[in-house]
Amino acid sequence: MPFTTRRRPATTTTTTARPYRRSIFARRQPRVVHHHQQRKPTLKDKVTGALTRLKGSLTGRPGVKAAGTRRMRGTDGRGSHRRRRFL
Repeated sequence: MPFTTRRRPATTTTTTARPYRRSIFARRQPRVVHHHQQRKPTLKDKVTGALTRLKGSLTGRPGVKAAGTRRMRGTDGRGSHRRRRFL
């Protein structure tokens, strides 16, 4: 078969898990995973977020679409900037 391109073998390679090698700086206990700050979105938030997403996808603006998604899920940061009531 001259003048043909070389083909890769049809088999796939698999990798096996090696035992974990701990460095001298590694922690024994895993780090604590912090809870993602999130509020409960109201029905108004869900409707306005969906409309904002639609607006962002129609106008081709991914940032507006992402803001609508965050609004729907309650991760847009609203209500997180409250000042301390008592000094």
